[in-house]
Amino acid sequence: MQGGKQLTYGPVPSRRLGRSLGVDLVPFKVCSFNCIYCQLGQTTELTLERKEYVPVAELVDAVAAALERGPEPDYITLAGSGEPTLHARLSEIILAVRKLTDKPIAVLTNGSLFSEREVRDACALADVVLPTLAAHDEAGYRRVHRACPGLTLERHVSGLKAFRREHETPMWLELFVLEGVNASDADREAFAKLIAEIGPDRIQINTAVRPTSERDALSVSAEKLEQWARALGPKAEVIAEVPVGRASGAGMTESDVLELCRRRPCTLEQIADALGAHRNEVVKHITSLLTADAIRSEWKDGREFFAATTR
Repeated sequence: MQGGKQLTYGPVPSRRLGRSLGVDLVPFKVCSFNCIYCQLGQTTELTLERKEYVPVAELVDAVAAALERGPEPDYITLAGSGEPTLHARLSEIILAVRKLTDKPIAVLTNGSLFSEREVRDACALADVVLPTLAAHDEAGYRRVHRACPGLTLERHVSGLKAFRREHETPMWLELFVLEGVNASDADREAFAKLIAEIGPDRIQINTAVRPTSERDALSVSAEKLEQWARALGPKAEVIAEVPVGRASGAGMTESDVLELCRRRPCTLEQIADALGAHRNEVVKHITSLLTADAIRSEWKDGREFFAATTR
């Protein structure tokens, strides 16, 4: 734990990876992007500087403790509340975690730093990489990502293409679409051309399902997402909420609920699934946290989400 911050979270239900044990490699909202659709809010440190934001030994110890504590995850996911490839010792972290467990390791990344060979080589040590594509031209790239100066769509895509040429590590490309921003038929055709150049193993189509950094980051309907998946071919799939079996829920505390809400806005059902608890028990903790102003309630698309008032 660094400065009181928990370095691992979960395992939590992941729409892409089943039950995922998340690992925070950088401090909250240290990122190369300031995406309009980010569920964690505005980026507080927009940067391209790669350094050892968290000591490697501290991270590895946190993963070891989480694995011992349980429940057992399906994946160890290097991601968290910032861009994980900003950690300069990413390769060492992956190799050290590999010694702790035979569970597959995933790198959940925005893909912006794949133009650097060191980043590509480090990510290739994982079992799967999951980068994002949310724009097909420079204007869209600036609008959606509000990226750190120096980043461009051309640089971004070139890095992804280089990774595919150099390494066999599977790439599951998240295609993130927003209504009124990048979700027209013309957008789909433009994305299809870029995706064909990149050549990912999977195309996972996503949209904003939780409260976002900007309120005009609007979700795309389920019907349109399915249309896109059919049009993009057999590698494409719509990311759906994954039902995950619950653990015992024994020992769940109010702090567990608060920590989860710090990571991302969650519904009551998502909190219950993540912590393996009955919803009635979760309701007690949510009520207490709302009374203490530790969390707030916000609505999106008719669903109530709970998020921490401070990070």
